[in-house]
Amino acid sequence: MKINFTGKNMEVTDALKSVTEKKLSKLNKYFQNDIVGNVTFNTEKNRKIIEVTINLPGTILRAEESSDDMYASIDKAVDVLEAQMRKHKTKLQKRYKTGETIRFENLTSIDEYDEDKPKLVRRKRFVLKPMTTDEAILQMELLRHNFFIFMDSETEAVSVVYKRKDGNYGLIEPEIL
Repeated sequence: MKINFTGKNMEVTDALKSVTEKKLSKLNKYFQNDIVGNVTFNTEKNRKIIEVTINLPGTILRAEESSDDMYASIDKAVDVLEAQMRKHKTKLQKRYKTGETIRFENLTSIDEYDEDKPKLVRRKRFVLKPMTTDEAILQMELLRHNFFIFMDSETEAVSVVYKRKDGNYGLIEPEIL
């Protein structure tokens, strides 16, 4: 696995890189070396946060963990990723029902006819009203939702505001190519 490291509010040391690479290397048994993983280290107040994203064919695995110690956060993130890998691998083995060892690179994404797959049970339609980001946040809070889709009155693009774990808000804006 090829790993890209990024640090926010902190410097990524060689020791931190080597420990992370060593811990993530136990996931290598699930795929070949051409898979790319992105690791972001962050420090907020006394919390040490690690975010790991692995792009696999047909799916993305992601873990975000925080604690007082960065090395404990790394251990927790690797455990979460390993559980996600096992779950995804089990689903694929049930799909193919051959009992063979499965490598993620050789498979397409899980198809629509998988009986374990969650189904769409509700469809909701609503009118997009042009509004500012502040109005969208207010509307989201009034509805007591975690996110809100709206049409930005400045850019006329569909955007999403969401509530973050730290209590602040995030904005997802489409990038027009």
